[in-house]
Amino acid sequence: MRRWNGWGDDAESFPLPPTAAPFLAEVAGPATPPRDARFTEVVGRVPASRLPAHRLVSTDAADRLRHARGQSLSDWIALRSGRIGAYPDGVAWPQNGAEVRELLRWAEEVGARLIPYGGGTSVAGHINPPREGAPVLTVDMGRLSALRSLDENSLLATFGAGIAGPDLEHVLGAHGYTLGHFPQSFELATLGGWVATRSSGQQSIRYGRIEQLFAGGRLEAPAGTLELPPFPASAAGPDLRQIVLGSEGRLGIITEATVRITRTPEKEAFHAVFFRSWTAAVAATRALVQAGLPFVMVRLSTPVETRTTLALAGHELLIGAFERVLGVLGAGGEKCMLILGFAGRPAIVDAARKEALALAREGGGIHVGQTFGREWHKNRFRSPYLRNSLWEAGYAVDTLETATTWSRIPAMVKGIEAALHGALSGDQVHVFTHLSHLYPTGSSVYTTYLFRLRPDPDENLVRWERLKGAASRAIVDQGGTISHQHGVGADHLAYLEAEKGALGLQTLGRLREQYDPRGLMNPGKLLLP
Repeated sequence: MRRWNGWGDDAESFPLPPTAAPFLAEVAGPATPPRDARFTEVVGRVPASRLPAHRLVSTDAADRLRHARGQSLSDWIALRSGRIGAYPDGVAWPQNGAEVRELLRWAEEVGARLIPYGGGTSVAGHINPPREGAPVLTVDMGRLSALRSLDENSLLATFGAGIAGPDLEHVLGAHGYTLGHFPQSFELATLGGWVATRSSGQQSIRYGRIEQLFAGGRLEAPAGTLELPPFPASAAGPDLRQIVLGSEGRLGIITEATVRITRTPEKEAFHAVFFRSWTAAVAATRALVQAGLPFVMVRLSTPVETRTTLALAGHELLIGAFERVLGVLGAGGEKCMLILGFAGRPAIVDAARKEALALAREGGGIHVGQTFGREWHKNRFRSPYLRNSLWEAGYAVDTLETATTWSRIPAMVKGIEAALHGALSGDQVHVFTHLSHLYPTGSSVYTTYLFRLRPDPDENLVRWERLKGAASRAIVDQGGTISHQHGVGADHLAYLEAEKGALGLQTLGRLREQYDPRGLMNPGKLLLP
């Protein structure tokens, strides 16, 4: 069963290795495991629903609790402490577009607001009910998850928007295809959620971000139905798909999506290269990406992230021997790990690998084979389970991300990390970063920060707000986007005008009024009231 107050399946775990405890005490200080509220305690505090009865709507307290929060650190603090604050008044699981339209009409009749819910993996407050105002109905899309059509001639597949990543890939894989969209939340996240938040997968260099994969679909809005035909291209005015992409449930509910698929690659290979310094690593990685080679993914870790990855990997004797060899080759405490991924026909993979490793050597890189690449690939969807293990050891961990041009990357990384280190006076914060989605003109910057939990949940929330605010201001000050892949939601709302400008926000507001004239959809997200 899915965890109600953490990440993933409660039968799955990712234990910390024995080397983790002393490392964490060194970088963040010794910690005390928290006391978490029990499910039965919290369910008993769910207030009575304010919604009238409806055949499609459950007002069961357990259903409402399980749909009350997402996966941001503020959500974890609320769930683990049992101090939720606000709950949806009901949860519905529509099975087709007609039932979605019925729920839209009913919500308008009874004065309710609707929150679309995909996999519940939001880390920006997208699915959280407001603390005040009208009753809230959460619309869980999990039963709109079937394959509607597969056009193998055109390489197009249409799914119900509620299909989760593993199910989508299983269906396509049975026919010899893949979508290739693999965000870290892949295990739980849904196709509709990817479209609504402009998601980016770990292998987007090859397959594209969701805006390249999303060919068309259907949006059920309070004002009507928007059909988006899957043309290969069109010059007939502005592309209305761009209105739906990133709309975060403010315009309506995405009920189906047509996506561009690819034949399953015959071969995949993931290699690790180490560089002696961050400066050399960034320069070499930029050259690799700008060379136009057919990578499937490129990921570069700072020295601190490299050290953290090795410390938490376990296999102490093997890692120790490996570190000694790298030290002899001149890659010491400032070394950076680069993972290069290749996929496609064997001849193309082999040729791309050969050329990439030659370029990496020119930039001072030390190729160490596929061991680290295979470990990354094996654990890429298991690593979020470390959040559970770290919490239970007494540490909070959160992430944030942005994107900027190559010229701004060094200052951006430095600015974000300095802001986080300085946000909690007198307390250690462990901060590390990687570049994970790379483009010829720039890169995403993905930063993780870890700190000790205090016994008081309210104090932990205040400390998170200070950290999140300091890092977000640093992103804006350095000219980065407030979100490369997590969306806006409620958490990034205050920083959106710096990117869109006043006229841009007015444009989005007019769209919202057109599609949702009575303001039924997902209040408080993406746009200010």
